[in-house]
Amino acid sequence: MVRLISWIILAPLAVAVVAFSVSNRDSVMVELWPLPFIWELPLFLVVLVGTFAGFIMGGLVAWISGGKGRRRARARTRQAESAERELVHLRHKLAAMEDSAAASAKVALLPPADAA
Repeated sequence: MVRLISWIILAPLAVAVVAFSVSNRDSVMVELWPLPFIWELPLFLVVLVGTFAGFIMGGLVAWISGGKGRRRARARTRQAESAERELVHLRHKLAAMEDSAAASAKVALLPPADAA
């Protein structure tokens, strides 16, 4: 279902990007103010590079802001794994105690050896 939705969204977006790129091939001068460089680039390249740079920056900001949640999730995972190991250990210990209690009960039910 998610794949279908992504195709429904991405296919028209790809068509729009291709149409934009084909219809905006005129050159524009790009100057970064404090630097002495001037480039003459196609308009679609300037727009697409700017959009891609914004996408990357947004992803980076989202990744950095999610760091606290990822750290908490790792800590909770370690706690859960520790609790599971402790549970297994306690179950084995309980089974051993039950076995020894059952063995003690059997010994207590047997008549004394010198009574025969």
